[in-house]
Amino acid sequence: MKTEKIHLKPDENYIRLDNVLKLSGAVPTGGSAKIEIQGGNVKVNGEICTQRGKKLHKGDTAEFDGTVFEVC
Repeated sequence: MKTEKIHLKPDENYIRLDNVLKLSGAVPTGGSAKIEIQGGNVKVNGEICTQRGKKLHKGDTAEFDGTVFEVC
């Protein structure tokens, strides 16, 4: 399984789950992220998450399509 780090900007406390997928290039658009998340294809901290607006903080992980995204 591949791991990719997602770095928060200095003034950010969190990043939304749909933005993690979109900004990392795992999906081409926010609409695609919504479909994948609501379809149950994404895990957050090891559990399936269907909330596209889920806030991820430092130390949280999201898993999609064989890649783990770690928020730093």
